[in-house]
This record gives sequence, structure tokens and C-alpha cells, in this order.
Amino acid sequence: SIVEHAPLSSEFMKNTAGNQEAVTTASMSMSDLPYYFKKMNQMKKKYASDLLIHIGFEVDYLIGYEDFTRDFLNEYGPQTDDGVLSLHFLEGQGGFRSIDFTAEDYNEGIVQFYGGFEQAQLVYLAGVKQSIEADLGAFKPRRIGHISLCQKFQQFFGADGRDFSAEVMAEFEAILALVKKRDYELDFNTAGLFKPLCKETYLPKEIVTLAGALEIPFVYGSDSHGVADIGRGYNTYC
Repeated sequence: SIVEHAPLSSEFMKNTAGNQEAVTTASMSMSDLPYYFKKMNQMKKKYASDLLIHIGFEVDYLIGYEDFTRDFLNEYGPQTDDGVLSLHFLEGQGGFRSIDFTAEDYNEGIVQFYGGFEQAQLVYLAGVKQSIEADLGAFKPRRIGHISLCQKFQQFFGADGRDFSAEVMAEFEAILALVKKRDYELDFNTAGLFKPLCKETYLPKEIVTLAGALEIPFVYGSDSHGVADIGRGYNTYC
């Protein structure tokens, strides 16, 4: 599956703060879409005898901009084979802030804004729950991306996935219950293993165990942002 980051709402982008590179590099632009579909469909045909290639988007769940996302999916969803719904931005200091750009940016814009790392975890997980329940139309992705992305910089804050508080664990359990109820699937994302302040998969094994007990389907994802990243961790974990 090739699921490039879908364009962000222009209105949303006006309401962001912090390091603007985190926003400007977070997605393709609307003007990229014709070339994206043209190139991906060319690749699909070129390698058809060797690979089944799915084309789609990693769609950002933008809190408060659901109408934009629904309209986008209604327009472009019919051209896709696959998709992931992910949360990368939360309201924070000065406007919406990225949660996964740098540890310092996350600390300044999100963690300090909410009063601590655990509080930021809880806000992120509440946003993930909201994304699962959101009405984004018939082409809403059924796969929920890296639901523990709030752990990307966990070691910066002296935390790890083996040390969730009771409140954070309860939020993860609530997310899994919603995924199960809606018959969705989860992204098993190995990118976190290669992040120096994370060093574990999104999801960590404790949450994977809970999801497995609920028989929630997983789909492996390397979250590749370059050729060298493709397939990383697959042979170890899959």
C-alpha cells in the first residue's frame, strides 16, 4: 500500500503554531493530487505481474475540520484502494501543534500546555477515540493509524510503554473497545522501533496483547518515508 499523507485543510493550516516545518512537510498539497494518482497508477500497471499495489491516503483526523475531511474523502475516496486514519495534531500553545515533529516542539506546544506528559497522553488518546467515532462518510478509512504515537518521545520524558498509568491504560482499553465495536482494524507500525526516543512499536506489546485478546485485526506498516524504510521490522515482528 502506498498511502501518502493527504492534503490538510488550508483553514486548519492557518490555525497552526510552533515550528511551521512540522505543518508544511506533513502532507502533499491539493495541486499534487493529479500527479500522485497518475504516477501511482502507472506503477500499479508496471509491476502488476509482481506486486498487488494499493493506492490511497493516510488521512489526518483534524479535530473541528471534519467537514473538510468528509468532503475530501467523498471526492477522492473512489480512486483509492486503501487508507489509514491518523491523528498528528492537537490544539496546544498558540494553535494546533504537531505531536511528532521534535521532542522539544512537542514539550513546548503540547506537554506544557496540558500540564504534563500523562495529561498530553490522555488528550491524544481522547482524540483517537473521537476519530474512531467521527462521521467522515462512506470512504472513511477503517484502519486506525499508530494509536500510541503520543509515545514517540517517551524517553525524553522518562517514560516507556511498560509504565502506563491506570488512566492511560483505561483510555487504550476504551479505544480498543471502539475499534472492536466498529469492526475496524489497527495499524501495527514498526516505525517507533527506529525512533531514538521511542524504541518500541506503535502499539507497544502490552496493548497488542489486549487487542489480540479482542481479536482485532492488525495490518503491518513500516510507515516508510523513504525507500530504505520499506519493510523495516517485518521479519522480526510478522
